[in-house]
Amino acid sequence: MEFRILGPVQVRVDGSAVPVEGAKQRTVLAALLLSGGRVLSDDRLSELLWGPTPPPTRTAQLYTYVSRLRKRCGPWLRTDRRGSGYAMDTGDARYDWDEFRRLAEQGRTALTGGHYATAADRLTAALALWRGPALSDVTGRLSEAELPRLEEARLAAVQNRIEAELALGRHAQSVPELTRLVAEHPLRETLRCQLMTALYRCDRQADALAVYERGRRALRDELGVDPGSALRRLHRELLTGEVTGPAAAPKAVTLGAGPRAGEEPGPAGRGPGRGAALASAVAPPPADIWAGLVPAMLPPDIADFSGRAQPLAELGTALADPHGTGGIVLTGAPGTGTSALAVHAAHRCRRAFPHGQLYADLRAEDGSPKDPSDVLGWFLRALGAGPHDLPAALDERAQLYRSRLAGRRALVVLDNAVEDRQVRPLLAVGDGCRTLVTSHSPLTSVEGVRLVRLGPLDAVEACGLLAAVAGSERVAAEPEAAGRIVERCDGLPLALRICAARLAAQPQWRLAHLANRLGPVDRLLGELSLGSLDVRAALRRSHVRLAADARHAFRALAHRFAAAFTARDAAAELRWSEASAENALDSLTTARLLELSAEGDRLEYRFRFLVRQFAREQDAAEPELTGFPGPALVA
Repeated sequence: MEFRILGPVQVRVDGSAVPVEGAKQRTVLAALLLSGGRVLSDDRLSELLWGPTPPPTRTAQLYTYVSRLRKRCGPWLRTDRRGSGYAMDTGDARYDWDEFRRLAEQGRTALTGGHYATAADRLTAALALWRGPALSDVTGRLSEAELPRLEEARLAAVQNRIEAELALGRHAQSVPELTRLVAEHPLRETLRCQLMTALYRCDRQADALAVYERGRRALRDELGVDPGSALRRLHRELLTGEVTGPAAAPKAVTLGAGPRAGEEPGPAGRGPGRGAALASAVAPPPADIWAGLVPAMLPPDIADFSGRAQPLAELGTALADPHGTGGIVLTGAPGTGTSALAVHAAHRCRRAFPHGQLYADLRAEDGSPKDPSDVLGWFLRALGAGPHDLPAALDERAQLYRSRLAGRRALVVLDNAVEDRQVRPLLAVGDGCRTLVTSHSPLTSVEGVRLVRLGPLDAVEACGLLAAVAGSERVAAEPEAAGRIVERCDGLPLALRICAARLAAQPQWRLAHLANRLGPVDRLLGELSLGSLDVRAALRRSHVRLAADARHAFRALAHRFAAAFTARDAAAELRWSEASAENALDSLTTARLLELSAEGDRLEYRFRFLVRQFAREQDAAEPELTGFPGPALVA
């Protein structure tokens, strides 16, 4: 038996159609199918059939519709009454929506893994299940409720299939279809990018640029926004001739296949076991896999990136040095923009790494470290490993990772590393690979890495960042107010970007207005928050990982010292031994919540202004630490 909703709603048995007359009868069938076996209430069915004013006999009519389905679909369909609704079980029957999603997901996985021929085949098979507009003969209410998600899934599969075909060099045959799709969906930027790429590869650069310009106008006129970063970046690459050519087609693979002959099955029959995994870790990747497999996992570059000329040049030199070490650690205090600088530097040098760029954020949302074994799984899949090729053990995954990168030129960016144990298994070794790590900790315990330290912006760079985002004319018109904003942001790029973004979002604001809002210290950190950008949250992620004694010292010393102080000063204030105070101060400097400098033979500590304000807030946030005596109380 077969159920179809990707077109007119149909039921077929042994190739013959089973009559399902009437739009309301078909609506009941389609709604129950789309519920995925969950109970669909009488109220919901009634709304889909009649809208807000059902007939008085709605319960009897619903019963009639369901009874007819049971009678016509016989033993292949089970529809049960559960509470005040119905649930459908299709058993082993074929259902085109389920089959489409399965094939589309296989195609997406193959595309992500660089198996472009397999991806194109699976996605073509998925799209072949569509026989026209889905749900084309049901009530308008069901169509309005369900068609958008079905159509979105279809368009995503179309985009993925075209992406695979472009990677296989089929750009010429993709142009007519893409031209039609862009005309139908003028605001869908992915399709526009694909059409521009296909046209450029067909030596039609002028046509590709015209497609961009039409899209820019459509986005401005319809939504009042500029093109997204991906579309803008492709436009720049078209102008400079940096658009990459198609990838060569790697061999197709069979997704979901079991172990090959001679392999030891893994646990519960889930693919190769230890022997096969170790063998694949020792053997280098097939030569042809790199012809079409070019991971490009970097986040989008920041179009308005500003400043940081000296560290950017230092990173560029370190990444390009053919005799340099494999690892560079970019370290800075929370909010100093280490992630932004690393991604920007990686984009600038990506052409030096033709075998791809791998990227992972090593910090979870709560600030805890992600498991390096999970990250290795992501990287190995990006490098072409199938789901059954991934060893379970961390060491085996690291061996396979190094083997896949052996003899290649690839860049690995490890963002927001929390601790050294995350980094070691992920370091790309060999003369051709480089690893760029960002962390608030300097990670000096990791062997053989080069350290690049990032401090706050100076006044000129800070004003440049404001001007790049908020507009140079506005900043030039109010230099005094711009200086006050820079001062309150304490040279912190995150704080400056938040202020600049707020000014860009509020063109009617004068800079003096924002500077006045930043004046009161009790509302300062609250003002430095916009969407996902939040100075307080950035500082909290470092603060939460401190031990209790370091947190107590952080708060107490921030209340006491507005200028530089020594370890002896801290010990006297805390009434701890000097050794205990030094241990707490070491923790704070490692977390980059405290600055350390040398004045002759004396070491001095100092709080940055915004960090001190954050520390003073913690009395209300952590009252349980009040009166904390410290690990070694001085009598």
